[in-house]
Amino acid sequence: MPLPQPDPGVLRRAQRGDERAFSIIVRAYQVPVFNYVLRLVGDRALAEDLTQEVFLRVFQGLPRFSLRSKFTTWLFQVTKNRVLDELRSSERRPRAAVDIDDIPPLEVLDAPFERLEAIDAVWRAVAGLSVDLKMALLLRDIVGLSYAEIADALEVTLATVKWRIYKAREDVQVALAREGIVLYGESRSERAEPEAREAPMAPGPRR
Repeated sequence: MPLPQPDPGVLRRAQRGDERAFSIIVRAYQVPVFNYVLRLVGDRALAEDLTQEVFLRVFQGLPRFSLRSKFTTWLFQVTKNRVLDELRSSERRPRAAVDIDDIPPLEVLDAPFERLEAIDAVWRAVAGLSVDLKMALLLRDIVGLSYAEIADALEVTLATVKWRIYKAREDVQVALAREGIVLYGESRSERAEPEAREAPMAPGPRR
């Protein structure tokens, strides 16, 4: 399910510095933001810290936020920028591993799983994606943003978003196939054809 937009009245009060209104916004979006960040950084304590920092940045930036824009798009743009800052600063530091049991369970993908062990395999495959592919895939299949919203959040073209999601899904399917697991109910060849028509075969230029 796509994320709903906040109530305009609550958002306007939060823009004026109303902490109670802002707490309503935090409660509505902290779980999807935390889950997204956790999948990107792989460390629960770090994800908690980054989520707090994201909402601090959101609170500070709200007075300048245009009500003509979608709040969820802007929220995940702020999230993306904070996560990328952290990943760049920690490139040379060893990253703590996170046990699959400590990560929220998979809730949104194109088809249900018949075997519990498949969930572990999916997240291992997702973890192996590049940051760019992972960000786009999670925003689509886990957060539920539209392709256009993802393009705005990641500050790339719509063509780039479509290609990244297509490539991410393909890479996940390939990784799972090595373990004898089929992610989608249909075969890869059946699914790849419509995806290929929708998505370009190479990423478009950044805006």
